[in-house]
Amino acid sequence: MRIDVDKHEISISNAEKILFPDVEVSKGDLAQYYLQIAEVMLPHLSGRPISMQRFPNGVDGVNFYQKEIPDYFPEWVQRASVKVLEDNSHQDQVIIENAATLVYLADQACITPHTWLCRKEDLERPDKLIFDLDPPSGDFSEVREGAFKMREILQSLELDPYVMTTGSRGLHIAIPIQPREDFDKVHEFTAKVAELSALRFPKLFTVEMQKKDRGGKIFVDYLRNSYAQTSVPPYAVRAKPGAPVATPLDWDELKDTSINSQSYNIKNILRRMGQKDDPWKHFFRHPYHITDKQQESLKDQISRSGGPL
Repeated sequence: MRIDVDKHEISISNAEKILFPDVEVSKGDLAQYYLQIAEVMLPHLSGRPISMQRFPNGVDGVNFYQKEIPDYFPEWVQRASVKVLEDNSHQDQVIIENAATLVYLADQACITPHTWLCRKEDLERPDKLIFDLDPPSGDFSEVREGAFKMREILQSLELDPYVMTTGSRGLHIAIPIQPREDFDKVHEFTAKVAELSALRFPKLFTVEMQKKDRGGKIFVDYLRNSYAQTSVPPYAVRAKPGAPVATPLDWDELKDTSINSQSYNIKNILRRMGQKDDPWKHFFRHPYHITDKQQESLKDQISRSGGPL
């Protein structure tokens, strides 16, 4: 199987190899999906180092994360040199700037490209922040309620968030920010927002990192807001039964009780995109600046809510 895209001819080896046995989605199907979704997906990928989650024998086989770009990748695949904190070395990681790279990664059985929260121009300063709402069970009604509560908290700080299904169990709440603050400051800010959520809605949220200590509550995961941490980008396929796709939603859509985190998948997402614009189309148009006023408001709300935890 050959795919011609961006002046590159990409050969999909073993295109008939089944990656998702339950829905009979092959590697060729994955490559075609990423080719078709590329125009919508690329703005959410551009400039960001990625970690490749690869499944050479399908989702039921052994998988691995690969950060450093292999030597055999073609020269036209763009890359960025990133600092490795563990030993202060540097390594090159893939940057996805075109549809050809998405298709090539599919040929490498990379089902999900996990993206950094910053761009190669400034790897120390994020341009988005994320809260991952991790529910204690498969009951999506809890995480739906949690998302609206998180929105309420963020709007009280004059931040209007976006929402996305993860394709797994939960939801991502995301905010575009100006890359002014380093990861340490953004991490501290998001930690305090998570703390406020657990104080204000103690029956719903927790910030306990150990699952055994969460008491059946939604874990507000702010830990991704750190250097070299990654998140699932919009429209990425997840290595789960049914080949679900991480899908941006309008907030009004989330009110629909038939929606869950795996409502959209590789077989129905393109139909959705043919009927509706990407709800995150203008995500980066008006990035926020985390101001001293907002941080003071956050501290005051924590204090009035009985904090700190």
